[in-house]
Amino acid sequence: MRAQTANTPPHVLVIPFPAQGHMIPLLDLTHKLATTIKNISITILTTPKNHTFLTPLLNSHPSIIHPLILPFPSNPSIPHTIENAKDLPNSFLTFILSLSNLHHPLLQWFHSHPSPPHYIISDMFSGWTQHLASQLNIPRLVFSPSGAFAFSTMCFLWKNLPTRVNPIDQNEVVPYHSIPNSPNYPWWQVSPLFRSYVPGDTDSEKLREFFLCNIQSWGLIVNTFDEFEKPYIDYLKTEMGDDRVWAVGPLLPMDDDNDSSTMVLQRGGSSSVSANDIVSWLDKRQDREVVYVCFGSQTILTKDQTDAVASGLLKSGVHFIWSIKEDAKTENELVVGRGLVIRGWVPQVLILRHRAVGAFLTHCGWNSVLESVVAGVPMLAWPMTADQYVNATLVVDELKVGKKVCEGGESVPDSNELGRVLAESVGGSGEEISEALKLQQAALGAVREGGSSDEDLRCLMEQLVL
Repeated sequence: MRAQTANTPPHVLVIPFPAQGHMIPLLDLTHKLATTIKNISITILTTPKNHTFLTPLLNSHPSIIHPLILPFPSNPSIPHTIENAKDLPNSFLTFILSLSNLHHPLLQWFHSHPSPPHYIISDMFSGWTQHLASQLNIPRLVFSPSGAFAFSTMCFLWKNLPTRVNPIDQNEVVPYHSIPNSPNYPWWQVSPLFRSYVPGDTDSEKLREFFLCNIQSWGLIVNTFDEFEKPYIDYLKTEMGDDRVWAVGPLLPMDDDNDSSTMVLQRGGSSSVSANDIVSWLDKRQDREVVYVCFGSQTILTKDQTDAVASGLLKSGVHFIWSIKEDAKTENELVVGRGLVIRGWVPQVLILRHRAVGAFLTHCGWNSVLESVVAGVPMLAWPMTADQYVNATLVVDELKVGKKVCEGGESVPDSNELGRVLAESVGGSGEEISEALKLQQAALGAVREGGSSDEDLRCLMEQLVL
């Protein structure tokens, strides 16, 4: 490894993956590094159309964080106007392969830089950067925006390549026998990226190599905390072959963090309803009487699913905030009278932390799970794809901070049953709220001075300044 010269300020190259659920937590980590490490220099790789996502961070640290803007590699499967996965559903594989073509431009930039980076921190979907780091003789740390449980399942799949006895049976169970608690899932709930794998296919073998590169990396940073996922964190230390696994989450702006508070409203874009109007509406509601409904930046509900959710909300009688896609259509607009329907992006952290919110109907994306945990809000789980089934297992079965209301990207919930569950979810009573409040305290304790995540973050920073 190329040694960092004594008294030389550390220079870190941060490489996010251009999808909101991946970018936001890595930018939060970058903010923490910039705020805490003295004299650090940080370069963030981005492309022209993703540059605006960095604006709040760059404005907060103008002398510390600098963007490296490289052209998005052309790909016939990606329209030239698109550079973020949120704008092209089901495109992760194409984006991963396309972005790997930044290897050579980055190599050229590195060799031309008067003070090149000493470390690379890159998203788990950027496994190709392991080859870059090896070529440059510097350490690469992989960042997992997913939890330790989900990352463990990905390691298992790409190492072991489990197959089905009956290649057309979508319900055949895949056992993850070496992972704590020996979880198992039907084939249709296994990672779509892995299910796309075809042995011998060039793109498939590249993808596998990139994921195996994550296990070979010098270190692993996970957006989780010990009290939440300790068995899986310990498992990853065994998988990685050393203790350079740092659980530094939850990576969220804290209410008492003045440096981060202004970034709470800017974590993914602008809202179609102003934050002031949202807060004003919530202020008129009683404690824990509102259900917040959101299925993330990637999920697009079908018309039948949208109508089922609308009908369930209507039948439940609850107050609600519903984040819905800008172009989504529902014939059941009667729900608008008792709720706030917001088209497009919403300030989710702000909403979940309001005293009036008592439940969260969610797809169980990892950022949403962590934001709900920090807010102490129980979840109504409707996992649809990717790591969401694993996250739902953790939330519902292991930690008892939620109930499962539906599962599957094509499933349509029964509106009567959904209405009943929604009605029961508000009011602040039951096992889920009790466990959610306990977990909230554990999450807040983890990031306070002396907490498990605070200690791991300090250990990570010590490594970066060696």
